[in-house]
Amino acid sequence: METLFTPFQSLLGGVLVGIAAVMLMGLMGRIMGATGILSGLVTPTAMSEWDWRAALLAGMTTGPGVILLLTGQMPAVQVPVTTPMLIIGGLIVGLGATYGSGCTSGHGVCGMARISTRSIVATLTFMFTTAFTVYVIRHVLGG
Repeated sequence: METLFTPFQSLLGGVLVGIAAVMLMGLMGRIMGATGILSGLVTPTAMSEWDWRAALLAGMTTGPGVILLLTGQMPAVQVPVTTPMLIIGGLIVGLGATYGSGCTSGHGVCGMARISTRSIVATLTFMFTTAFTVYVIRHVLGG
């Protein structure tokens, strides 16, 4: 399996996520953790909470449509695993985000920037687990 290296697109994406995280913190005092945003959208405490969460989630999900408008074609997406593997992976990520009190965007982007010990430990755990999982799938299981 080949992993494409896209330094410029990755840098641009990282810069945009960073700007969005800083703006959300600066303007609303909120941390841009995708899991918390989504859960607050499903069970909002106030309508003002629902509005900004829905707008942010819409912005997160409309990227391919923007690419289609700008280039005339949808971005190529290759998913090298089966649908059951995607479902299992999604469930594992959901459990991890629940028990870890947040996801990679909340801990890795916002928590690390705030030098939160809990987020540093969580991010190191994400990174170690990811590296270990990739190693096992590619080199032990031959996937």
